[in-house]
Amino acid sequence: MRKGIHPEDYRMVAFKDMSNNDVFLTKSTAEAKETLEVDGVEYPLIKLEISRTSHPYYTGKMKLVDTAGRIDKFKNKYAKFKKAAPVQAQPEVKAEVKAEEEE
Repeated sequence: MRKGIHPEDYRMVAFKDMSNNDVFLTKSTAEAKETLEVDGVEYPLIKLEISRTSHPYYTGKMKLVDTAGRIDKFKNKYAKFKKAAPVQAQPEVKAEVKAEEEE
């Protein structure tokens, strides 16, 4: 292994799954602004939207995770490309024909 290309500042970090509040500890070099106390020891905190305890592949349960509103954002963005309903001119023509027949 080449020397000097790998980080040296590994430390214990708490990762928290925000969808089910599961917390696990592992070594990481990730920067964190918040901290969390686990078993009386304070660790840097990294928040996750999904982890092994909530991912459908590992849990076997299908669940929609949309914490950032991505689905609504997508629908709003592409709503302008929906095809407009075609204008139906035939009913108006039939109404005129009926009016002529009555005269």
